[in-house]
Amino acid sequence: MTRFAEDDSRNPPPRTFLDRMTRRYSRPAYVIVVLCLYAIVASALGLALTPAVLLWQRVAEWSARLPHLGQALALALGSAVSFFVFGFALLLVVPIYNLVLPTRVRPFKGGYYTLRAAPWLLHNALFYLVRYTFLPFVTLTPFGIWFLRAMGMTIGRDAFVNTEYISDPQLITLGDDAALGGSVRICAHFGGGGHLTVAPVVIGARATLGLAVTVMGDVEVGDGATVLPNSVLMPGSRVGAGETWGGVPARRISREEMDTFKAGIRGIQHG
Repeated sequence: MTRFAEDDSRNPPPRTFLDRMTRRYSRPAYVIVVLCLYAIVASALGLALTPAVLLWQRVAEWSARLPHLGQALALALGSAVSFFVFGFALLLVVPIYNLVLPTRVRPFKGGYYTLRAAPWLLHNALFYLVRYTFLPFVTLTPFGIWFLRAMGMTIGRDAFVNTEYISDPQLITLGDDAALGGSVRICAHFGGGGHLTVAPVVIGARATLGLAVTVMGDVEVGDGATVLPNSVLMPGSRVGAGETWGGVPARRISREEMDTFKAGIRGIQHG
């Protein structure tokens, strides 16, 4: 069997025989893990779909005696309602799976193909199942905040979350009255050179992340700080309390520079 070529010297030492075998035969192990993930995801989808299918069956039976137009309308409405029944059921099923399965994500630095990376992979696979199906329908609602908390994200009082582009919710902390603008992307991990780093992201109280900001792993944003739209906070960024950062990669912007920038905008608007 072909072994995946990576520098194992930078990985934490293997703890068990299974971990050693996983690293030795990384490609076959990866295929097995992916197939197991598909089975887990399929079972979660099946459980969430069950009440939706039961509802649709009832609607189909009831509408069979209606005229063709009435039957079509009843089936269409029944399908729409069944979709939302499925979505809300999925919001319940996935956190339960996340609770009972080995998904306790810890900060990690090492290879992709190790057992220590498995909880991170499973946690995100479950989260993405909702993120790419139903989460956009409940973003900016109490149901969305509840789901993020149920998946392990720490969210302070009156925090504002206007994005579903989140990864690794267990490792993300959002302070009181913090605001995530539309399409903000937060992923508490990054990779390169065949290695994976999983590290927490902390957004302080009253901090504001503007439209489409990208935040990578190992980032801290202080209380009351502001990150300007479309900026990218690279790993290791430390935004001080009350500071303003912007750019790609983001850097601190002084008050004088911001005043000059604002004056330029006003000049354009009045010109």
